[in-house]
Amino acid sequence: MDQLIEFVTNHYILSGLFAAISVALVYSIIAGQLSSVKDLGTHEATLLMNKEDAYILDIRSVAEFKKGHVLGSKQIKADLVNKADFSPLEKLKDKPIIVICAMGMTSKRTAAQMLKAGFENVVTLKGGFNAWQSANLPITK
Repeated sequence: MDQLIEFVTNHYILSGLFAAISVALVYSIIAGQLSSVKDLGTHEATLLMNKEDAYILDIRSVAEFKKGHVLGSKQIKADLVNKADFSPLEKLKDKPIIVICAMGMTSKRTAAQMLKAGFENVVTLKGGFNAWQSANLPITK
């Protein structure tokens, strides 16, 4: 124990960084568990698409969407997403919706906004479009 105290006092910057990273890691794990938005892996997303005819909502930029997107996915305009205006999707409120972004980070915010707007079954693709591509699942241009 004395060595630990000596190390911390001699290397306070390194120890502080270690503590900050540890807190950030614990926070991200707990926040993910408590989030109302659920992440699906590529396998679960494929099952949801095939069995429940899920609507695939791509929120990436137009340029990224044109380079390649999940087969059957639809894109929503970025300004509508920024305003949390999902009126073009009103008829889909009771249908399962999978929100996809590039890496699975920004889709969580959009999915949370959709849940607040009254959509019943909104999930995100864990790892986003990059995970879909890495799994060698079908894409179209």
